[in-house]
Amino acid sequence: MSQEAAVLFANEAFYLAFSLKDIKGMDELWSRHLPVTCVHPGWQPLIGREAVMDSWIGIFGNPGSPAIECRQPRVFLYGDLAQVCCYEVMEEGTLVACNLFARHGQAWILVHHQASPVAEKPQFDEPTPRRTRLQ
Repeated sequence: MSQEAAVLFANEAFYLAFSLKDIKGMDELWSRHLPVTCVHPGWQPLIGREAVMDSWIGIFGNPGSPAIECRQPRVFLYGDLAQVCCYEVMEEGTLVACNLFARHGQAWILVHHQASPVAEKPQFDEPTPRRTRLQ
């Protein structure tokens, strides 16, 4: 499997855990060895694994938390770091998100997630390159 495909797989696992409200799955995706951060839309930055995981517990425990779909993920590789920029589509609207992964052995683990609203809903019927390599 290429590094780009491995990063996309990790990103898809993140959105699967999110959509299933799977706290165990989410917990397994976040780094235990590197500092982690997260910025949910409208929230202050969360710094540290405990704060990040507590946020997911709260979000998953909220019966009104939205269903979410990842659209047009694009991978940017930077050696042992990779960023995925994508859209998060919900009934309430569309967000743009960046997920930062670090290589840990053969796995890609989350070290940062940030999402914010977009002013104009993107058009998804146009093809977008899924992978971009930057050296």
